Amino acid sequence: MSQSAPAIETRDLRKVYGTQVAVDALTLAVEPGEAFGFLGPNGAGKTTSVKMLLGLVRPTSGEARLLGMPIGDHACRQRVGFLPEDFRFHEWLRGYEFLDLHARLYHVSESVRARRIPELLEMVDLADAAQQALGTYSKGMLQRIGLAQALVHDPALVFLDEPTSGLDPLGRRMVRDVIKRLSERGVTVFLNSHLLSEVELTCTRVAFVAHGRVRLVTDPRSVRGQVVQVDIRVGSLDDGLLAGLHQWSGQVVVDAQHQTLTLSLPDEQALPEIARWIVGRGVALYQIAPRHVSLEELFVQVVEGEE
Repeated sequence: MSQSAPAIETRDLRKVYGTQVAVDALTLAVEPGEAFGFLGPNGAGKTTSVKMLLGLVRPTSGEARLLGMPIGDHACRQRVGFLPEDFRFHEWLRGYEFLDLHARLYHVSESVRARRIPELLEMVDLADAAQQALGTYSKGMLQRIGLAQALVHDPALVFLDEPTSGLDPLGRRMVRDVIKRLSERGVTVFLNSHLLSEVELTCTRVAFVAHGRVRLVTDPRSVRGQVVQVDIRVGSLDDGLLAGLHQWSGQVVVDAQHQTLTLSLPDEQALPEIARWIVGRGVALYQIAPRHVSLEELFVQVVEGEE
């Protein structure tokens, strides 16, 4: 694999079941070492996309490569880890036995297993439960042993589907720390989560998906500084006012009942100019209030815009 090759690369990836389009023209490029969030409403095609990338579902059309290799390639699969959302683990196995089984399936040598498994158990705070059967584990403990399983063969790329589900705040912080550590080592993390606050703290970039297509890719850490919602309350609304405001914002939401407008702006620089323009038209300006948009609000905007 070339150093410059994306860890994940898709071009017009498509999956059709009968007449139902599950994924439509998915195009992505995820760089090595990124913590990449994959977000979308239920039915957006996220799970089908991940299954295609893992070689579990055959694409109808399009191309995809992982770590510079075709999806489904055996050598590629050996370098990929996966924690599914709806996992079913072997309840009769003890924690250490479970990790040892999966390490042997990846052909990890005995000497490496003896070193790596205790390290992973310590990392996910399950060292004291290593000899307990998985059937006695809580939901959170199973989530943590599942995370260790996904990392047991030291993969270059990890797919995590709802990794913080069932975890308390300390457990979620542990997962964030693990993802940060992986990224620092150059491991790529592809994260699917409904906890947008976690994604905002964890991921370097996120993709919003709707109807099987990527609608927006952005850096969640820059959303608060770059996307501003401006609430404006005026004395009267008319078509000329609305048309004029579009010179600053392509998205103007009107609440005629309360004589208010909401604009989406890249920053706050244009606010004085907007205020002068409104007053210059002879319109009474009662309020102009900027507020920074959270990742959740941006997500809702993208999804509702599609619908």
